[in-house]
Amino acid sequence: MNTKYSDLINQTYYFPQEEFTLNKDNLQFHNIDLMKLVEKYGTPLKFTYLPQISNNINKAKSWFRKSMEKNKYEAKYYYCYCTKSSHFEYIMNEAFKNNIHIETSSAFDINIVENLLANGKINKSTYVICNGFKRDQYIDNIARLINTGHKNTIPIIDNYEELDLLQGQIKSKFKIGIRIAAEEEPKFEFYTSRLGIGYKNIVPFYKKEIKENKKLELKMLHFFINTGINDNAYYWNELVKCIKVYVALKKECPTLDGLNIGGGFPIKNSLAFEYDYQYMIDEIINQIKIACDEAEVDVPNIFTEFGSYTVGESGGAIYQILYQKQQNDREKWNMIDSSFITTLPDTWAINKRFIMLAVNRWNDTYERVLLGGMTCDSDDYYNSEQNMNAIYLPKYNKEKPLYIGFFNTGAYQETIGGYGGLHHCLIPQPKHILIDRDENGFLATEVFSEQQTSEDVLKILGYDKKK
Repeated sequence: MNTKYSDLINQTYYFPQEEFTLNKDNLQFHNIDLMKLVEKYGTPLKFTYLPQISNNINKAKSWFRKSMEKNKYEAKYYYCYCTKSSHFEYIMNEAFKNNIHIETSSAFDINIVENLLANGKINKSTYVICNGFKRDQYIDNIARLINTGHKNTIPIIDNYEELDLLQGQIKSKFKIGIRIAAEEEPKFEFYTSRLGIGYKNIVPFYKKEIKENKKLELKMLHFFINTGINDNAYYWNELVKCIKVYVALKKECPTLDGLNIGGGFPIKNSLAFEYDYQYMIDEIINQIKIACDEAEVDVPNIFTEFGSYTVGESGGAIYQILYQKQQNDREKWNMIDSSFITTLPDTWAINKRFIMLAVNRWNDTYERVLLGGMTCDSDDYYNSEQNMNAIYLPKYNKEKPLYIGFFNTGAYQETIGGYGGLHHCLIPQPKHILIDRDENGFLATEVFSEQQTSEDVLKILGYDKKK
């Protein structure tokens, strides 16, 4: 009988896969022996595999290049990194090795941009696309960046008032973009995005406020769908509406030469994940080309703002199963040595699923389990995979420690989880390591942050203050 955990995985998925292989009965991730990480650093453990960031960036650049060549698309492609996915310096250092650009969403992002400029990670030709709702400090920081000579800074107008606020602070002529307020999917609790300006209002807004204004140069139309770039009727319908606005606006505005289609590339969330990136890009480029040719306007330069796609597949977390509790005839709870709420908050907040696999003991028999976190909160659990309503792991044996890994967790989890701060039930933040390869392919690891201590937490809570 095929009762081993390895049998289950092989029967359920195509395995091994590009990033997942086995070394005897231990899991390898990008040829990294995860059990060696456990032996060296312990658990719970967060890790970032830096080369995957560059890998994904260059894949996307290649897909767009091929598509533009195929469609005889006579314009340029600009890959921007969406900083809110992960602001850490080690992420930026890796991403900006690849001649890309940057998208910001709030005031402090501009301080990061200035740091990157000062340290030579980006330069004056780097586009800085400033999205988000803009008020005093964000406006001040954008203005400072432009006033000190960074002319490729493009604030994206999110509401009518921002135009006056920016003009009041910026001393010379500057570039701007306009964001379209996209219609949401029918399942949403509202009809139109709170971000941007309505489709029907964009051309009139340009004619009234921008066309005759010598201080402004409209360079970009921005479009983003919350649910991402998906091959469904809703996405294609919204894209067509966006292209129509671009064409109408281009006829009124000769300086307009950029279309920003935002982010939204999905990342692998299951061993059964399938997504044809090249096909989707081909269709997007083709539809833009057809519409522009029919309208006899130049095709725009294409900008994207990939965040999760850039960093998501670089991250992971490893936990030890500490104990098993059998609460009734059917339910076995495997308790991890940390918390899902605090270390992978999207599993709790939006029911997000990541790739979850045993790190060791693949040749042991398996059982169906539920996974529980260490907090006293009933919502601190993980109970299903993306493609199946169950979790299977090698059978618990207190004499044979079991470790599990969650993969492709590199986007948003640290910031939403409150990196460096307080966590639910004061569960400490795990140790975090960085993994890189040198020019010869040899692995190198370093500790980015140690696990939080009680002293760290009590200091935040004010207990170290002198009475």
